Amino acid sequence: MLKQLDNNTEFPIGDLNGGLSIREDFQKREKGFISHYGCLSAQSRGRKQKEAPCPIRTPFQVDRDRIVYSNAFRRLKYKTQVFLSPLGDVYRTRLTHTLEVSQMARTIARAMHLNEDLAEAIALGHDLGHPPFGHSGEMALKEFYSGSFSHSKQSLRVVDMLEKNGEGLNLTYEVRDGILKHSKGYGRILPDNPGELAISVEGRVVRIADIMAYLNHDLDDAIRSKVIQKEQVPKICVEILGKTHSERATTMIRDLIFSSGENNGRFRLRISDPVSQAMSILRQFLYENVYRSYRVHKEFLKAKKILSELYEYFMQNEKMLHQEMTNMEMIECSKNGQPKEKVICDFIASMTDRYALNLYAKIFFPSPQI
Repeated sequence: MLKQLDNNTEFPIGDLNGGLSIREDFQKREKGFISHYGCLSAQSRGRKQKEAPCPIRTPFQVDRDRIVYSNAFRRLKYKTQVFLSPLGDVYRTRLTHTLEVSQMARTIARAMHLNEDLAEAIALGHDLGHPPFGHSGEMALKEFYSGSFSHSKQSLRVVDMLEKNGEGLNLTYEVRDGILKHSKGYGRILPDNPGELAISVEGRVVRIADIMAYLNHDLDDAIRSKVIQKEQVPKICVEILGKTHSERATTMIRDLIFSSGENNGRFRLRISDPVSQAMSILRQFLYENVYRSYRVHKEFLKAKKILSELYEYFMQNEKMLHQEMTNMEMIECSKNGQPKEKVICDFIASMTDRYALNLYAKIFFPSPQI
């Protein structure tokens, strides 16, 4: 316990814990509750730019706070998860998705005696680079900018280069690695190729928590919006995973925790065959009946048109690009010798849904004349 000080007492932080700073004391305690498969904050590979350690927070706690206070994190509240610019207050956005992933990842990490702070930081940063309009925005940038564009790479670019007027957040290697390798697209949850996996078990936990979160909340929102009916959900998914969001989340999390364990000297994350099969079936069901449904797809086509026309407009109008990037506090990011195409891509990927819609109207819609 820390000593309570009166208003006139000066007491250096290091003296509160027998000469250790609060951070050092916590890192010492980490060794007692984090398993040898977890990542101790004191053993982080560090940051690109060296800096003095915080006397209170561990490196991963610092990373978490930097992400939460970033512009990109605040923009997530107006970015699409599945339904474009939803009018209802209870539909998920990219921000609430991020918070649900973080909550799941923390629960799993704690139960497995992993580094909860590392899992939380990765989860909070994993979608910072996601364009507006959900995966439609990502596909649009793949088509008219580069086939190599991915929101995972863009999220890393945000924390490395775009935040803080081009300075970046200078995060630890482990958090940056987890952000880059969190996404699976439509591939396997945990691929066979080790190179596709995060170096930390915590980063791999976030990868699984991401799919657990979106399987649950996308189904929930699809039923709420009447894109699908409860009765359409495959029977095996209901029987194995549960009928409600809470039951499904609990089933998936518990199964991962109790199915994972040591294998040939390594810690292997695993989901049992029945739960894995049910998750795969539910995932396929969502792709066929929600993500590719006519109602959702027609709105995504509109979104792609908006982003592609904005991209072409700014390719021809650098003055307007300069003005809008200044408004979004991104102008310094364009002064590091990047090609114009990349600068515009960064700008578009940073937009929220409503910013893109308002900007499109401002540029392409006629203004009333007196």
